[in-house]
Amino acid sequence: MKWKEESFFIFLAVIIITLTSCAPAIKNLTPLDQAGAQNLLYPGQEYRIQAGDQLDIKFYYNPELNELVTVRPDGRISLQLVHEIMAAGLTPAELTGVLKEKYAVEVKQPEITVIVRLFGGQQIYVGGEVNRPGAFNLIGSMTVLQSISLAEGLKDTARTKEMVIVRRGVDNKPLIMTINLKKVIDGTDMSQDIILKPFDIVFVPKSSVAEVNVWIDQYIRRNIPFQPGFGIAP
Repeated sequence: MKWKEESFFIFLAVIIITLTSCAPAIKNLTPLDQAGAQNLLYPGQEYRIQAGDQLDIKFYYNPELNELVTVRPDGRISLQLVHEIMAAGLTPAELTGVLKEKYAVEVKQPEITVIVRLFGGQQIYVGGEVNRPGAFNLIGSMTVLQSISLAEGLKDTARTKEMVIVRRGVDNKPLIMTINLKKVIDGTDMSQDIILKPFDIVFVPKSSVAEVNVWIDQYIRRNIPFQPGFGIAP
């Protein structure tokens, strides 16, 4: 299934290029200005374990069996007593059920919890008006602001009031919404700093001032000769 994720990631990257070439259209997107709107960015899909994920397996009544394991490239994990277990493709709840069934033969009252501690090999993309755009590994509960930090911060030309999040939705259809990171930075609305999911794209558009400067540079400075201190040359 990995190739499907990579293909979707490439598809979202194409969306970034499209957004870059038509930044004014970003204003037509729905702003994340209410708690209910955030649910649109979190479709009702449970996370499924993948190769490279780090799992914390906890036993309530048998802590000596607790383990922190990494899902191997073949999708399996190795545990005490039950040995090889296929974990990739299962939700944490489904894996919990499998482990309870397996350990019931070996342990009395196998109360188990599976926690995904680290998402292995999963990335997000940060593009637009940041100092180092590119793909970054998704580590833990990373927020939009933390992803901007990974990209070495915002440029002076960034439009922080209308940043765009592109996310894989139901049936792999992209969901696109804007957030107001300015309210996060000044502390007036921290709910805008949403937690990112694998293969999210964070796009920072140019500010309106920056767009005017680009227009002046492209259509005036490069086409009409100027002389320093004297305006347009004769």
